[in-house]
Amino acid sequence: MQESPFDLKGYLAERKQQVDDALEQCLPRPAGMEKNLLEAVRYSLFAGGKRLRPILCLEAAAVVGGMWQTALPVACALECIHTYSLIHDDLPAMDNDDFRRGKPTNHKVFGEAMAILAGDTLLTEAFGLIADAYGNGAVPAERVLKVLGILVKAAGYRGMIGGQVVDLECETRQVDIATVEYMHAHKTGALLTASLQAGALLGGGSSEQVKALTRYGHHFGLAFQITDDLLDIEGEAEIMGKHPGSDAAKNKKTYPALAGLARARQAAAEHVDSALQVLGRFDAKADPLRALARYLLSRRA
Repeated sequence: MQESPFDLKGYLAERKQQVDDALEQCLPRPAGMEKNLLEAVRYSLFAGGKRLRPILCLEAAAVVGGMWQTALPVACALECIHTYSLIHDDLPAMDNDDFRRGKPTNHKVFGEAMAILAGDTLLTEAFGLIADAYGNGAVPAERVLKVLGILVKAAGYRGMIGGQVVDLECETRQVDIATVEYMHAHKTGALLTASLQAGALLGGGSSEQVKALTRYGHHFGLAFQITDDLLDIEGEAEIMGKHPGSDAAKNKKTYPALAGLARARQAAAEHVDSALQVLGRFDAKADPLRALARYLLSRRA
């Protein structure tokens, strides 16, 4: 597979800065009676994430011919939803992790109760950001409602939360590859796919364009999770910001655990190829999405 000439590193740095600046603008500074809560919120939100979901959202808007700035409020909302899920996933009742992105997890710093409330705040504020940003009619109301429905489904029991339930329940029983793929598609893939769908809708994409980016998101999400599971076996702690091997220690059902390393790498490559094939209908505006898909096979964090 040929390497893309696209400057992915520079592109990601620029987009990340744009998202970070927007998040700084829309989230309050710690003050008043809620000071401790807001400190906990910002601790995790600005802990060094790659902003992948917001970037996919912005890029989808641009790919279909829209302005990426139109999707920026939803991009920020997506990062809030993602960060909430990480805070809650790390809790002792869930995955019981001590480190995230090289820093102590939220509950290790602020306590379990405050971590739960910080996650709740991020999830709630995500939808408030969308309501505030699009209340002026700049984007047709029916389009905003579609985006809201997509995010609710992706974040809820039909998506991310449902996938987390399967993940927890599978720790104590034997499962097959189909179950693992279902879990991956919901716990990880749902919000990644929703990011693309939302961006495409806000950018004014046609139904065919939205469907194509949905298929891209499906394959991208599965490749992302498989490579994430591979990193938990083969990754370096100083690069990942956490110690590898936690999946095996918790009896997590992952693609490498069930199919082996070689087959997992092959499956990731197949999903990347499928994602790239979907993008064949788009012009050079989709080069960032092409580069992101290829990057999955060489990522180290």
